[in-house]
Amino acid sequence: MLQQVMTAPGVIEFREIPTPEVKAGEVLVKIMRIGVCGSDIHVYHGKHPFTKYPVTQGHEVSGEIAALGEGVTGLRVGQKVTIEPQVVCGKCYPCRHGKYNLCEELKVMGFQTTGTASTYFCVDQSKITPLPDEMTFDQGAMIEPLAVAVHAVKQAGDVKGLKIAVLGAGPIGNLVAQTAKGMGAAEVMITDVSDLRLELAKECGVDHCVNTRNTDFGEAMVAAFGPDKADVIYDCAGNNITMGQAIACARKGSTIILVAVFADMATVDLAVLNDHELDLKSTMMYRHEDYVDAIALVNDGKVQLNTLMSKHFAFADYLKAYQYIDAHRETTMKVLIDVQD
Repeated sequence: MLQQVMTAPGVIEFREIPTPEVKAGEVLVKIMRIGVCGSDIHVYHGKHPFTKYPVTQGHEVSGEIAALGEGVTGLRVGQKVTIEPQVVCGKCYPCRHGKYNLCEELKVMGFQTTGTASTYFCVDQSKITPLPDEMTFDQGAMIEPLAVAVHAVKQAGDVKGLKIAVLGAGPIGNLVAQTAKGMGAAEVMITDVSDLRLELAKECGVDHCVNTRNTDFGEAMVAAFGPDKADVIYDCAGNNITMGQAIACARKGSTIILVAVFADMATVDLAVLNDHELDLKSTMMYRHEDYVDAIALVNDGKVQLNTLMSKHFAFADYLKAYQYIDAHRETTMKVLIDVQD
């Protein structure tokens, strides 16, 4: 079978290797689609702090079961599935208490261990999540980023009836906004400096889409929600400007949740955070229940994924996909790799 390997920043090769043998408890998946995310781009540019080369990428994935190992139950050959890419120790304090997304020895397929970018991928049954028959492979490959959004929204607890602001209308910000609406938020506002991304958010049903290049964030919250502003603010952009906006403009005693990863050391006004008794929380990846809820949101028509799909590339054109993203950063949301013809 063919396997993608990034041998150095900006260099992708394909290797012909044997198709994996399926051992007891394992599932062989015929890989169909792979999504490219921002972390993959960091690896491409040699800027991911926790990834070494060579590395086979691919962690946003969908496929169908090609073979089942001895002892595997509840799955069938030909079934649509996605793969949860976390590799955990199962022994540390977070793992023992159900928070394996925070495993002290956490590795993620495509970064610290082999990813799914190959014709076939063999994995333990515990990493397999079935997809509905009616879900497309394109949608299935986007369940992973949607699970990120689901886990993030849950960090605020029950959002039913709440007013939510989301800073950053990229793929994750868009999905956080849609998820909040899907989980019962009363109103959702999203901000960005890209009219195109804001237009996509509007198409996805977000209530208020504001360009903060032209409008003050605090004034936009008052215009959208009234003087009580938002109950929760999600920072999905992850820079000093957006976090600064959140801290400066949040209603006293409300909650800010950092979703995005800061690229550099943050410089923010913690004195105001303290003085206004703001609850600053963060979020890390997801757990299995977030995958289940993500699939349900799509199935129930509460989250639109197709609107975010920008372009497809053949497996052999993996490098071209990265080049395209670099050349169209402001207009690209989700690029998908078609592994099978």
